[in-house]
Amino acid sequence: MATNVPLQSLKAPGGKTNRRFTVLNVNGVRTAFGVLAVISSRDCSPAWYRVQLPVRPNGATGYVAANAVTVRAVRTRLDIDLSRRRVSFFKDGRLVLATTAGIGAPQTPTPTGRYYVNQRLRAADPSGPFGPGGIGISGFSPVLIDWAQDGPIAIHGTNDPSSVGRSVTHGCIRIENRLLRRLLRATETGSPVTIHA
Repeated sequence: MATNVPLQSLKAPGGKTNRRFTVLNVNGVRTAFGVLAVISSRDCSPAWYRVQLPVRPNGATGYVAANAVTVRAVRTRLDIDLSRRRVSFFKDGRLVLATTAGIGAPQTPTPTGRYYVNQRLRAADPSGPFGPGGIGISGFSPVLIDWAQDGPIAIHGTNDPSSVGRSVTHGCIRIENRLLRRLLRATETGSPVTIHA
C-alpha cells in the first residue's frame, strides 16, 4: 500500500493522530505501509486500513483512510533465518532464491519480528559498503537509536564479501551483490518480511 497524499495515521478509525506521513519518504521514495486488516463501510467498501508503520517502535500500527492510499496485492515474501544466517525469497508461494547472509553482531543484533519491504534503493556508488543497493525493511535496530534515519534495517549488498555468513553487521542483512541485484528487481514493495531466530 502506498500513500497518494500526505496523511495521518490514527490510533483508531476516526480517532486521534499518532503519526503524520508525506507522500515521499526521506529517500524520495513513495511512503508505503503493510496492510494488516480492512475496516469496511456500511456498503462493504473499504473505509479504513489497519497498517504496519515504518517507524519506531518495531511493530507500530495505525489506521489510514482508504481514500488516501492505493492498495495492491504482492506476490513475493522474504524469510530471514538468523540462526542459519539465511535469506529465502518466495514468489507465489514458491522458493525462488535462498542464500547465506551476514547478520547483526551480538552488540548490534538484527531484530526479529514481522515487517514489510518499504522501499528499494539503488546505491549511488555500487562499490560502496551497501553494494548495488538495498531493500528497506520497516524494522529498526533495537540498539542504534542515534543512527542515520533512526537506524532502519535493510537487506543490502557489500564491498566486503568475507562478511557474508558472519555476525558482523549493525543489524542489517548482507548478501552477495549479484544476488542483491536479483532481489532488487524481483521483490515488490509491501512484501512481507519475517525475521526469526
